[in-house]
Amino acid sequence: MTLEKGQQAPGFTLEANNGEKVSLEDYKGKNVVLYFYPKDMTPGCTNEACDFRDNHQSFEELDAVILGVSPDPVDSHKKFIDKHDLPFLLLADENHEVAEAYDVWKLKKRGDKEYYGIERSTFIIDKDGNLAEEFRKVKVDGHVEEALNYIKENL
Repeated sequence: MTLEKGQQAPGFTLEANNGEKVSLEDYKGKNVVLYFYPKDMTPGCTNEACDFRDNHQSFEELDAVILGVSPDPVDSHKKFIDKHDLPFLLLADENHEVAEAYDVWKLKKRGDKEYYGIERSTFIIDKDGNLAEEFRKVKVDGHVEEALNYIKENL
């Protein structure tokens, strides 16, 4: 599926670290920062999550909610949140259906080994549920500020 800016963002319902089912629809009327990351507790993913944590208040002031998505199970998300004091929900996409809907489930290569996994990406969804911006193949350093600045300047 090809995503285009301005079109309705793909809907979803996933289990969150708090045990509740969370749907994109739940956040109509708010800006949503939907970020996909490969794996809990890994260095890059931890840095990204902590950057979002450290800027959480700034996103809230812009009426934006942060949702992290990875294929890890809820129990892993709970440990990740507890260890790093993350103030936002992490969603378990164990069957990578949402990752596929957002076209971030990609064939990756490490050495001679090929495998499927998440391509680190962030989607900004506006208050009407439309895709406002996408950041693909994200480099962690400076990314959270880039997402924050996009919302400040455009939404």
